[in-house]
Amino acid sequence: MKNKVLIAAVILFTLVVIVYNYMYKSHRDIATENVSYSVSVQNVYTSFKQNDSLANKKYLDKTIEIYGKITNIDLPSKIITVDEKLIARFTKDVPNNLKLKSFIALKGRLVGYDDLLEEIQMDQCTVKQ
Repeated sequence: MKNKVLIAAVILFTLVVIVYNYMYKSHRDIATENVSYSVSVQNVYTSFKQNDSLANKKYLDKTIEIYGKITNIDLPSKIITVDEKLIARFTKDVPNNLKLKSFIALKGRLVGYDDLLEEIQMDQCTVKQ
């Protein structure tokens, strides 16, 4: 009887550890991940316009490096717009040295394409040097 209780306790403990590790995974650190693709904003935008399901399979939730010209900077919201088609959200503050109409290369996670507004969405962005 004592043996059965011990085995049940070990099984229960193992299940609790597995569920806990599954539920509380550590967050991805996009800044340290390797880049899957290095493309221009226009190329990604064209991919989504031509076939969004293929573009989703290729780019969605991947760490990518994307480049283009800055068209808008919103410091309080930590957002910049690139080529009027990419909305890039920074986790930290937007660097102060960014200027409108200047070329920029960003590294971040592509979260999707909004076909209503025709915008590509990225988060956890950092400026590539």
